[in-house]
Amino acid sequence: MGKRVKTAYLYSYRLAPERQPVYFNCIADLLNTSEVQSMACYEQHFEINRLQHMRSVSYLSFLACRKLGLDFRLAARGGILHDLFYYDWREKDPSHRFHGYVHPAFALKNARELCGPLDRKTENIILRHMWPLTPTPPRCAEAFVVSMADKYCAAQEILISFHKGYRARFYAVLESGGKENG
Repeated sequence: MGKRVKTAYLYSYRLAPERQPVYFNCIADLLNTSEVQSMACYEQHFEINRLQHMRSVSYLSFLACRKLGLDFRLAARGGILHDLFYYDWREKDPSHRFHGYVHPAFALKNARELCGPLDRKTENIILRHMWPLTPTPPRCAEAFVVSMADKYCAAQEILISFHKGYRARFYAVLESGGKENG
């Protein structure tokens, strides 16, 4: 299973509507907004921008929920919205001090402004994606999946950013179309 998740993560960097129409039908209206597209301007985990992180979390959540018979559309959309905050948390600003704990509420506020009223599950996905850092666990299976996908993607992004050999292998595989040697 680990290799399949890693392959799916790699694939999330090459998503295209013509190759993943079911996935894009779930998220295209959100992905094509200027608000979501603006996330490409923010560094998320060092070399990886926030838009790519959100797409990776969304895609892995979509695949996992589809495999588990859960609401994959809801998970994909929640994954796109989970980090929708408009600031660089690395800037020296006192309001960023507790970023890990407070940004889900900012993302929820922004998601409501973008989408209008949200259903309870989508709100739970956004608010609880930082569990277990934040003490209240997700209430629905889709929110748990998004939270775990977020952790997986963050770990991959940190490895890509800090481990020179891992980064070189990652980009080599990405350039080769996703085929790993060995």
